[in-house]
Amino acid sequence: MKTHFFKHVLLGMLAIAGFSAVVMLLWNALVPAIFGLAVINFWQALGLLALARLLFGGFGSKMAFGRHGGSGFGKNPIREKWEKMTPEERNEFIKKRNEFGHGFRHGHGHDFFGARGFDFDNEPKKDNE
Repeated sequence: MKTHFFKHVLLGMLAIAGFSAVVMLLWNALVPAIFGLAVINFWQALGLLALARLLFGGFGSKMAFGRHGGSGFGKNPIREKWEKMTPEERNEFIKKRNEFGHGFRHGHGHDFFGARGFDFDNEPKKDNE
């Protein structure tokens, strides 16, 4: 059991080192020639990878690597419920949703930004028109 864990840790470290090396090589081959920036070393490439992961990917590990046909995250109960609905149930759901006010200019007299009582169809003319 422990050796299995250490194999995964070693494999992860090798993957990170490999990605860092690829980033370093690509950066040093392209960026200085195109943009005139300085070359980077391995540790700077590792930091660049960590920064990109932090800014664009986060550090949550909900990703389901190897799972096919999904978004890569956990279950989505709303999507599962939607997929189980018949077309008639879906249309009824959409109708109720629009009546509740989740569409533009729908609902209980509420328009965008909470404007009430404004008649969009009979807007008064301005002096300069």
